[in-house]
Amino acid sequence: MSQEFESAEQVRDAAGRQYHIGLAPGEVAPWILMVGDPKRARRVAELFDAVELERSNREYLTLTGTHRGVRISVMGTGMSAANTEIAVVELLQCMPEGVTPTMIRCGSSGALQPEIALGDLVITQGACRLEMASSAYVTDGFPAVASTDVVLALAQAAEAVTAGDRSAYHVGLTATAAGFYGAQGRRVPGLPPPRDTGALDRLATERVLNFEMEASCLLTLATLCRFRAGAVCAAYASRPRNTFISSDDKDAAELRCITTGLTAIHNLIAMDQARGARPVWHPGLA
Repeated sequence: MSQEFESAEQVRDAAGRQYHIGLAPGEVAPWILMVGDPKRARRVAELFDAVELERSNREYLTLTGTHRGVRISVMGTGMSAANTEIAVVELLQCMPEGVTPTMIRCGSSGALQPEIALGDLVITQGACRLEMASSAYVTDGFPAVASTDVVLALAQAAEAVTAGDRSAYHVGLTATAAGFYGAQGRRVPGLPPPRDTGALDRLATERVLNFEMEASCLLTLATLCRFRAGAVCAAYASRPRNTFISSDDKDAAELRCITTGLTAIHNLIAMDQARGARPVWHPGLA
């Protein structure tokens, strides 16, 4: 006997609001910043010219407004790839017919390479899928890759935000973990050691730059659903040094990260205008 599942269209109320995020079509902009911490979402919105909508449902907080004349939404999704999967699926249901969104994660992470200092930015080209949410859609060998456009737009933005300090931002591979403690190799008093005690060293040897908990699910769904996505994260911890960022430096790093995400949106708009009907933007179109 086959089992029937609810479709995405069914998981909404009579007004068309999505069950978890509480949003209806028309309330979400096609340019979306995704952050974990709801407080970070409010900090993004503080940089908007104006806010037209604020909606909080469960752990999801969404604000839609304008930034330098461009309509943008920011969503605080909470932590984990599982939360990200719900957010992405339901955000896509809120898009008007024929509109393809761009989603950029602006998050925090732990650095795995010694040259990455606390507060540095890490732009994800691709992500190791160590979480389980994306495995509901694809096989183990499926790559989680960021949009080339978004990677380039974020790199250009990071160059500006860091005043050209090329040691303050890094572009490369990210590892997306299924959790914060055992899944990232942390030993916790009172708990058994992580099952994979060599994961940290192995990822560092493979030149993975940082550990976080959302990017690979976002990038996998972006490929499957044909929308652009990318990620930039600030380094709040250095795993090689076993150090954590101070409160003051954390606030400054968070601001650099979200400013990079916002600036990247404007870079993408300029790239899209230069590209025209071409399938991709390239430096010859600058």
